[in-house]
Amino acid sequence: MVNNRSTKYIPLIISVSIIIGLIIGSFYANHFTGNRLSIINTSSNKINDLLHIIDDQYVDKIDISDLTEKAMPQILSELDPHSSYVCAKDVENEMQDLKGSFSGIGVVFTIFNDTARIVRVIKGGPSEEVGLKAGDQIITVDGKSLVGKKLTNEYAMKHLKGPKSSKVVLGIRRKGATKLLSYTITRGDVPVKSITATYMLDDTTGYIQISTFSDTTYPELLVALAKLNHEGFKQLIIDLRGNRGGFMAPAIRMANEFLPKDRLIVYTQGRKSPRAEYTSDGRGSYQDLPLIVLVDETSASASEIFSAAIQDNDRGVIVGRRTFGKGLVQEPIQFPDGSLLRLTIARYYSASGRCLQKPYTQGEGEDYRMDLVKRAQNGEYISQDSIHLNGKKFKTRLGRTVYSEGGVMPDYFVAEDTLGVTSYYIQAINQGWVSKFAYIYVDNNREILNGHQNWEETVKKLKKADLPHKFALYAAQNGVKQRNNLLKKSYALLQNTLISLILEDFYDTETRIKFSNLTDPNVKEAQRLFAENKHMPQAPEKQ
Repeated sequence: MVNNRSTKYIPLIISVSIIIGLIIGSFYANHFTGNRLSIINTSSNKINDLLHIIDDQYVDKIDISDLTEKAMPQILSELDPHSSYVCAKDVENEMQDLKGSFSGIGVVFTIFNDTARIVRVIKGGPSEEVGLKAGDQIITVDGKSLVGKKLTNEYAMKHLKGPKSSKVVLGIRRKGATKLLSYTITRGDVPVKSITATYMLDDTTGYIQISTFSDTTYPELLVALAKLNHEGFKQLIIDLRGNRGGFMAPAIRMANEFLPKDRLIVYTQGRKSPRAEYTSDGRGSYQDLPLIVLVDETSASASEIFSAAIQDNDRGVIVGRRTFGKGLVQEPIQFPDGSLLRLTIARYYSASGRCLQKPYTQGEGEDYRMDLVKRAQNGEYISQDSIHLNGKKFKTRLGRTVYSEGGVMPDYFVAEDTLGVTSYYIQAINQGWVSKFAYIYVDNNREILNGHQNWEETVKKLKKADLPHKFALYAAQNGVKQRNNLLKKSYALLQNTLISLILEDFYDTETRIKFSNLTDPNVKEAQRLFAENKHMPQAPEKQ
């Protein structure tokens, strides 16, 4: 993007953007479309000459490499909303969720009062092995200070991550210790789980929440299903809310586990990408298992591939709200310097033949990015009647009507729960005071929390602790005006939010999800559908 501090480079950037676009085309042609090389190469000398002239004669000294980095996203933004460029230094962070692991010390930390504080030590990781504890404060890394007002998550991560088997020396401040403690940690592989919760909701219903589709998602799924099978599940809820996608292959393999043989899962096709179909092979172990999929407006890409495969094949029902609407396929292309181009090469189509990609105009990404906000303004999250799809009609195997261009419409709509949402609650959440209070509460009460037998007992004690009023006093001390009427309206919601964050900080993400699901309207709707035997789609009545 163009640096807002100066506009003097704008004409130059536009010119260089065009040049860089040709260079990218040359690169892509060189690797993927050799028969077009002669067309690109006819201009190569002119491009080189122009770059040389800019570098040699422009009025100010220009870093061509830096200019190129700034121009790349600008070029790609003229294509579609999902083609993107990742500079070399950001590639590892961008890819770690998709790779399923990264090399680091194995802690979850937060920045609080200008200090990196350990929230949880990952089980089996390098930090647990040497004895780091939740609540420890990281003061130095390899002798250099890691505290101060300029400390950010990115800066801390940069110094805590590193090549596998490399060593890092941490200076740790610990409650009760009179001096700084020193720990030498050998960095190792830290798993990034894409399945964040697997447990039994009741005696017969299994629940799996998937946060992303990575290299490890499918094997994680098999482990999760085996666990639920051992516990005697008879029906399954797969929760894809908040899952923005990832790799397509794991979504296809997941769908294969639940579909009968020879069912089309998805196909892709583009200008230079011939139609490629992906069909179930009949080897899935759960082809008859009652299934419900939960989605919302942030379920995208691979989440939509799986959801549409289930819906179009009438294999189960979709519950929640309309999904994001991403139907474009990106091909990762690595540059020699380690940077990455994600270029849209095809569209994907569900079994019924629909493409779920919502409309967009090339070069007008702002409207596209504001789509979810517009949905909220139109009342779509509150009322199904506010949803108006203009895409083409398609039919599922049973003849039910589904639509293209705008995501997967759920079979059963569940409105967003806004009970208790006030301006006070929104301010407390957005400014980070709720999460900070939760961390402080855990840090000050670790011995008490350790004395609880289980998370259910913790919840009972927390509900008696009058957390919302304690929070209001803390927030008021930090400039958030206490508004008693709004606090009263938000009391139950604020209490549940605080308990959720405390459970996540002290236990783990799965425990937080278990608590949240006790009152989640989407989960309740899915359980109702199972109870009323409405988990399988029905053919529409003939008129």
